[in-house]
Parts: sequence; structure tokens; C-alpha cells
Amino acid sequence: MKITEKLTLAGALIALSSTTALAHDRHNSCTNLPSWSQLRSALAGARGVAGNNGLGLHMWGTIIANDGTVCAVAFTGADYRSQWLASRVISAQKANTANGLSLGKGVTPSNSAVGTAGLALSTANLYSAVQPGGSLFGLQFSNPVDPDAAYEQKNGRPADPGTFGQQNDPMVGDAIGGVNVFGGGLALYGPNGVKVGAIGVSGDTSCTDHMVAWRARHSLNLDYLTGVGGVSDDATKPDNIVFDIVGGVSAHGWGHPNCVGVGNGTPVLTTLPAVQ
Repeated sequence: MKITEKLTLAGALIALSSTTALAHDRHNSCTNLPSWSQLRSALAGARGVAGNNGLGLHMWGTIIANDGTVCAVAFTGADYRSQWLASRVISAQKANTANGLSLGKGVTPSNSAVGTAGLALSTANLYSAVQPGGSLFGLQFSNPVDPDAAYEQKNGRPADPGTFGQQNDPMVGDAIGGVNVFGGGLALYGPNGVKVGAIGVSGDTSCTDHMVAWRARHSLNLDYLTGVGGVSDDATKPDNIVFDIVGGVSAHGWGHPNCVGVGNGTPVLTTLPAVQ
């Protein structure tokens, strides 16, 4: 074998080894997070609860690990056609955003504005900050979704839509990316305020998406946020949606618009459980 052929083969083996190791690491990053069946059950239980309001539609939900790996994608309807199809990727965007912009206890410096409490930011908290003139304007254009991860099987062929929302959804095991700046994404926190990933929900109004995500997180027992910093001004619900927009302006910069729906579309926040 010529030396150039040996070098080519060696390079291919190294690339294959690196890809296998990355896939192994991404698989392991989901080990202690909710399974597909647990996510689906939590979504079903959270949807339709009095106080969510909205349009009463079926939902998509995505769990993402700390490193951005998609761990599970599920829906509440009969099949993938029972929910807004666009909401599949939107739910993953929301999870990616909440995970990527939230911090757990003990990782922030003691001299920071939040001290060592960390900072939980829901996607609902970002709406006003990304508007023109806002402190985070342009954030929504960063970290675009990887379309290959969203819509292709591992062999590079277009995914079978029948796999969407199933245990073999093509997003599972990949880093999807994406930034979303309206309600439905929440970071997941284990005991002692340690961030372990995030959940994203989509399929109804953004206000209702937030409500369903909140209830699902609580059901999954991953809302240990007591003492974690937030922007809602409510220590019992630090990353809750804030309705303080008057005349198009949020009173303290983290507000989210009210939503339309059947009757009064705005959800009843007092029906949400406090964090643990």
C-alpha cells in the first residue's frame, strides 16, 4: 500500500472514530433525563388543564440535554398530522434557547448581579429584550437551526414524516440549534438548582405553550428552582411569563404580549404550581 493511501485510510479511520465518540457522548448526555414515554405522558397531562386557555390544540414537546443534544421529541395527538407541523422544530428551538441562556446555582460569580444563584430565563422572558432598541436585539438571528439535524435521517436521506415525534425522530441524538423568543421554553433543574437541560413546547398560542411547558416540567419533577435567580419578580416562579406590556413597552424589559384564544386567551398564571 502506498504511503498516500495509508494516510488517506488513517484519516478516514480517525474521522470515523471521532464521529463515533461524539455520537456516544451525545447519547450519554441524555441518560438521566426524561424518556420519550415520560415526555409524552407529561405533555398529555399538562395540555387542556383549566387556566391554560389558548386554542385547545395538540402540542409538540422536546427535551434537550445540557450540551444541546435532543433527547426526546413527542406530541399529544394521534399522529404527526394532529399538531402544527412547524411546531415540531419550534419546540426544539425553544428548548435549545432556554437551555443555552439559563444558568444553575453556583456557576455565577459572587460579584455578579445575580450572585451565585444562577439565572433561569424562559423563552417568554426574552420577547421584549429582543425587540428593536432592546438589550438583546438580534439574539433571535443567532444560532440558526441545523436543517440536516431537523429533517434528515442519519444516512443523509430525507426523514420519513412517520418518525416525527417518535422515539426515532431524526432530531434525537443531534444538536438542533435555534433561538426562539416567545413562550414555551423552560430550563430543567434538578435538586439544589443544578441545570440539567430544558423542555420546549409548541402547538398553541405562545402563552399556552408556556403554561403547558411549566406544568410538564413540574410533572417531570425537574423544577427545583427555589433560590435560583429569575426576572419575573416572583421567587416562587422565577422564570414565569410576565405580562407587563402597555402601549408596546414592557415595564421592566422582560415582558411578553397577551395572547388570543377561545374566550379570554390570556392564561391564568395563578393556576401554575410554584417551583420546588
